[in-house]
Amino acid sequence: MTKTANLNIRIDPQTKQGAEQLFSTFGITLSDAVSIFLHQSLLEGGLPFVMKQPRYNVETEDAMKEARDILKGKIKTRSYTSAKALADELKAEVKSKC
Repeated sequence: MTKTANLNIRIDPQTKQGAEQLFSTFGITLSDAVSIFLHQSLLEGGLPFVMKQPRYNVETEDAMKEARDILKGKIKTRSYTSAKALADELKAEVKSKC
């Protein structure tokens, strides 16, 4: 089949460059890769991969929940007038544990 249709997409230059380098290792162009993606999508009747939210380990999930709670004001945090004040408190805390 003759290729007669054009497709214009906007993408950041770093992603384009990285994709071109990747696909060149397979001996295909970015245009070839997009064409393969579209053909596979048609065969699958949708995206040719499973879309899902990233999963994090329990520790990361807990840290993200804590950060959200801090932002919502559910958890009170200390504040410091300078980085030195924070460093002094941390040093004192380490000394007290030794």
